[in-house]
Amino acid sequence: MKVGSKGQVVIPKEVRDRLDLRPGDEVVVDAINGEARVRRVTRADQLLGMFAGGPSMTAELEREHLREIAHDERRQRALDAGRMW
Repeated sequence: MKVGSKGQVVIPKEVRDRLDLRPGDEVVVDAINGEARVRRVTRADQLLGMFAGGPSMTAELEREHLREIAHDERRQRALDAGRMW
């Protein structure tokens, strides 16, 4: 493989196939330990639905928040009970 006058290289078909690269795909080239590494850019719309069917993070955060509120209320009642009027 040769670098062209504009710094361009052609990714061999075998490598494109292994990476499932198609015309128009975006890639990033990183220089790591003296090597050039090519990786596909992951767009946000490709990630939609990635965790479908898994646990609901929103529901877990809501449960955690309710536990924190209950804990704070118990703590406040204990403090109130210890106050002298």
